[in-house]
Amino acid sequence: MTDALEQVIAETQSRFQKDPATAATTFASQSRLQQGLCSKAAMRQHELLVDEPEALGGADQGPNPVELILAALGTCQEITCRAYATAMGVALDGVSVTLEGDNDLQGFFGVNDAVRPGYQRIRGTVVLDSPASEADLQRLREAVNARCPVLDILSKSGSVELDLQVEPPPEIAAL
Repeated sequence: MTDALEQVIAETQSRFQKDPATAATTFASQSRLQQGLCSKAAMRQHELLVDEPEALGGADQGPNPVELILAALGTCQEITCRAYATAMGVALDGVSVTLEGDNDLQGFFGVNDAVRPGYQRIRGTVVLDSPASEADLQRLREAVNARCPVLDILSKSGSVELDLQVEPPPEIAAL
């Protein structure tokens, strides 16, 4: 698998260097509230249920959105680590990430407007299983943190635009 991954990385880098316009891509997600606080999300051919724990009014049919943020960060670190270890020739037998996010629910529930509704702090540990030197692992860590898309999304401000569309009542829509 490492050889195939190396080839994909090298070919992709070469293609993007020759024609930077081919690097532009758009990822998409669609979701719809199902019942209670449970939503079904679809991305490409994948679906998952997103729900709140019972303590927050949900039926606990899946992870909640803020847990998915942690999973997105952890898995993106792992994927980026594997890709860059392969590209840099750093031996890597395994990688795992453990994350925790501190969230004061006063913000979400509108109890205290001075409290952010999102994470106040995310902390975690990336564990590398590798025989590589300390210097190589440090270079890998720097490359991963500089290139991990989800870390970039979470740590730097970016543009998010959410338009509102109101669907007409069913009896009007049927006309």
